[in-house]
Amino acid sequence: MKMKKSTIIIVTIAVLVILAGIGYWRWTGRSVAPQANYDNFAKCLTEKGVAMYGAYWCSHCQNQKKMFGDSWQYVNYVECDPEGKNANPQLCIQNNIQGYPTWIVNGKIYTGEKTIQELSSLSGCQLS
Repeated sequence: MKMKKSTIIIVTIAVLVILAGIGYWRWTGRSVAPQANYDNFAKCLTEKGVAMYGAYWCSHCQNQKKMFGDSWQYVNYVECDPEGKNANPQLCIQNNIQGYPTWIVNGKIYTGEKTIQELSSLSGCQLS
């Protein structure tokens, strides 16, 4: 049976999109699908004193917030830009925050975006 050229192209594109999604997930440790509810995980981070320092205009900080979805409300977040909501730039200076996002976990500084899996490993908080 002969396939039309347009059908072959559509199937090829669909396969490439699926493979790209799988590659993205494996490379970044992030899912392209909506994340699960991370309420307990976010609460655990806060209970252990984990905090993310950032700025309202920082795109990488926005990525971190999106990763947690609605559970972000339970994450201890420190706004470093004086123009931001509930800003605490003095705390950022005291902790020598040089870039955003910066996570402080068990007294150690980790810069850049972190996956849920990385935060779990660093903090000891388990995903439920």
